[in-house]
Amino acid sequence: MSKSLSILCWVMQIAAAGILLQTLFFKFSGAEESRYIFSTLGVEPWGRFAAGTAELVAVVLLLVPQTAAIGAALAAVLMGGAVMSHLTRLGVEVRGDGGLLFALAVVVLAASVGVVVIRRSQLPVIGPQLRSVAGTETV
Repeated sequence: MSKSLSILCWVMQIAAAGILLQTLFFKFSGAEESRYIFSTLGVEPWGRFAAGTAELVAVVLLLVPQTAAIGAALAAVLMGGAVMSHLTRLGVEVRGDGGLLFALAVVVLAASVGVVVIRRSQLPVIGPQLRSVAGTETV
């Protein structure tokens, strides 16, 4: 992997991990907005704790080079669910936030997908088959 691609990958990993880490406080502390979101989805409080725990695992995995692809895949799945929840049940704007939570979910989703694409060869089971897609070697 080139130096510039490596830097881009790390920027995406840190951005995704930073956003996820920042939102954990609200999930685990039972902030009003988090309780509202998970109540609307019909999974309060266990869904909030499960999502927070899964996001914490994704953060740790994203920050370790050997597991970054797995963390990015987990974050992408979680944020895919968040984006779909916003589009189907919550709305883009939640309780007057101007769409901030939706936008953050989209940013984490995009960054995570980028990391998965760059580090695809590190994915368990399917990684070796994805090592050389379109003639490009990955990390």
